[in-house]
This record gives sequence, C-alpha cells and structure tokens, in this order.
Amino acid sequence: MTNVQTTPDIKDSNFRWLQLAMGVVCMAMIANLQYGWTLFVDPIDAKYHWGRAAIQMAFTIFVVTETWLVPVEAWFVDRFGPQVVVMFGGVMIALSWILNSYADSLVWLYAAAMVGGIGAGSVYGTCVGNALKWFPDRRGLAAGATAAGFGAGAAITVVPIAHMVAASGYQTAFLDFGIGQGLIVFVLAFFLRKPSQVMPASKKQLNLPQTRIDFTPSEVLRTPIFWVLYLVFVMVAAGGLMTAAQIGPIAHDFKIADTSVSLLGFQMAALTFAISLDRIFDGFGRPFFGWVSDTIGREYTMFIAFGTGALMVLVLSIYGHNPIVFVLATAIYFGVFGEIHSLFPATSGDTFGVKYATTNSGMLYTAKGTASLLVPLASILASHYGWQAVFVIAVALNATAALLALFIIRPMRRAFILDSEAARSVPAVGRAVEAGAEV
Repeated sequence: MTNVQTTPDIKDSNFRWLQLAMGVVCMAMIANLQYGWTLFVDPIDAKYHWGRAAIQMAFTIFVVTETWLVPVEAWFVDRFGPQVVVMFGGVMIALSWILNSYADSLVWLYAAAMVGGIGAGSVYGTCVGNALKWFPDRRGLAAGATAAGFGAGAAITVVPIAHMVAASGYQTAFLDFGIGQGLIVFVLAFFLRKPSQVMPASKKQLNLPQTRIDFTPSEVLRTPIFWVLYLVFVMVAAGGLMTAAQIGPIAHDFKIADTSVSLLGFQMAALTFAISLDRIFDGFGRPFFGWVSDTIGREYTMFIAFGTGALMVLVLSIYGHNPIVFVLATAIYFGVFGEIHSLFPATSGDTFGVKYATTNSGMLYTAKGTASLLVPLASILASHYGWQAVFVIAVALNATAALLALFIIRPMRRAFILDSEAARSVPAVGRAVEAGAEV
C-alpha cells in the first residue's frame, strides 16, 4: 500500500521516461539469450556432435518457456509489483547461462534453456506491461522503445561474444556474460515502479481506435479478435524466429559465414556483420514502427512491415549466396520483423484497455512460444529439401499476415470496440471518435 501512495502518477513526465529507460536497459540484458544463441550452435555441435536440430530444441524450449509463462508472471507483477519479478528474472537469466557453460548433455542444455526462458519472460513481460501503463498516450512508441532493448541489446555484445567464443571457448562466453547481464538486471529492478493510477489516453485519432473499457483476461480469451491477432502473431513470429535461430547455419551452408564484407567503412566476417547489423535494425525498427503506428494506425503499419518482410526473405532465397546481399537483406528483414513486439502489445492495449494490459499483452505474447515450435522443423526441412523450402514458408506466412492485418483485423477490431462500448452504454459521440468512425 505504501508503494502505491508514494509512486509518482502517470502525469510525472520525467519519472515515466526514467522508468522507460530502465526497462530498455533490462531488456537489453536479456537479448543475447535469444539473439546471441546462434553464435553458440555450431561450437556446441563441434564439441559434442549432438546435431543442429537437437541443439536448436533448446532454443525452442527457451522461447516456449519465455512466452507461455508470461501471463503467470504478469499475475505476480499485479500482486507484488515489478521489482520482485524483475529481480527474480535477473537471477534466473544468470543461472541459465552458468548452466549452459557447464552443460555436457542435452538434458542439461534443455534445463538451462528452461531456466533462461523463465527469467527472460519475467523481465520481458514486466517491462513491456509497465511501459504500456506509463504511456497510455504513446503505446506504440513506449512498447517499441522497450522492445528495442531486446532487439538491439545483442548488437552491443555480439562482437565481443563472438571474439570470446573464438579465443576462449563458448563456455567462457556463457559464464562471463551470463553473470554480468544477470547482475545488471537485478540491480535495476530495485528502481522499477508502476504508476499510482491508470489514466486513459488523452490523444484520440480517427485512425487509432482505443477502447474505454478494461477487459479482464478471461473476457479477452472469449473474443474472436484476440485469436485472430494471435494467429497473425504466430505467422509472423514463426518466420522471424526460424531466421534468428538459423542465420548462423544458413551462412555456413551458403559458405559465406567467414567471407569478409566491407560496408559503410566497416569490415568484418559476413556472419558477424549480419548479426550485428540485424540487431541494430531490429532495435531501431521497434520504436520507429511503434511511432508510425501511433500516427497512421496499427493495421496499416502491420501491412507495410509484414509485406516488406516477405520481400526480404524472397531476396535472401534468390541472392543470399552473395555476402553483401545476405548482410543487407537480413538487416532489413529484422528491421521490419521486430515491430511485432511493439505493434501487438500496443494493439492489445488499444483493444482491451489499460488496467489488465500486462496480463492481456502477455497472453498475446505467448504466440511467440507457439511459433517457436516451428524452429526445429526448419532444420529438418533444410536437411531434406534445402533452405529454399524454409524461405518459401517464411514468405507465405509474412505475405498472408500482411493481408490479414489490413482486410480482416482492421474492420474486425473497429467493430469489436464499437459493439462492446455500445453494450456498456459508452456515450455515442465518444464511441464514434474512439473507434475511428468518420464524423
């Protein structure tokens, strides 16, 4: 009770930006659990010869655990506040990489992935949900900036991790970076707060429908629009996760991983360059597309991003053996892929309200875990039919998702907001403006 009374309210602009900044740093510290993983796949396989598909199962376990437990972790956030949950997450992510450094069997590798998933989900769900609550007037930008830490965090450390793996072995990289990242998250958790009161967004636009109703998680699960959003999230996330997890093996199979590439005055191996640039574009794309969606609408932004993603995968499938094309195509792809982590939480807040934003966006975020089940399938398909089969699937998923966003989600979401507010007797003028009707 004391915490609620002393926490500055949502009108305190400086404090809420400080909360956002700390959330971004926490997210950056968990980024390598997902985006740095590809650097460890081949070294682990070279040491133990477990096979890529078996090793990538750890990636799937991590993502499933990270995402599917977010609603549970969100419940703890609502009950105990963000500090306790993020501190717990910091301990778990450190423990995960420590276990990875000593894992000498697949059982231990999978156990470490599960521990890391619990830790990452605790940090991710809490920080994104907290951003939505502090910024009801800029949900896209706030969610995008927070998610940018997760997207761009690996860009800062991917080069030193790659060098440490080469110089000292992957076990040392796991141990040193795991302890450092976990410690930073644990310390920052002490300063995280939630707003003392929840206020509706003050800025309303005709192309940005926002409900005045706070739907409980049980109510959200009974709405068709939630499951349509969930399906589209799965479709887009599947292609991105397959690419994120497999970019190292793809580069090696294309025989360009160690090819020197010079761009913008920088020169490094194609794989290292691609991963570094991917993280930068991914991190920049999340707040950028969040801001764009705050301006032109969520669904229009989805259409642009998903369509561009389909095009880049197509380019990669045709010209990916060229190291420069490989680096640039993957960079642009991740620049438009990362926006799902800003658009979907913002869309969830717009559609289902702010009060239960952490839990509701967390339930939608579990779609990423569902999509991760396709990651090992990508290795199997590639071994039998080549990477072209994987690329075709990724192109089809992204293109279909783009069309669904514009022609299904957009009208369906507006109708849902209008109908639900009409049923709860929200004033007619307010409904028209909030749902984006032409007046």
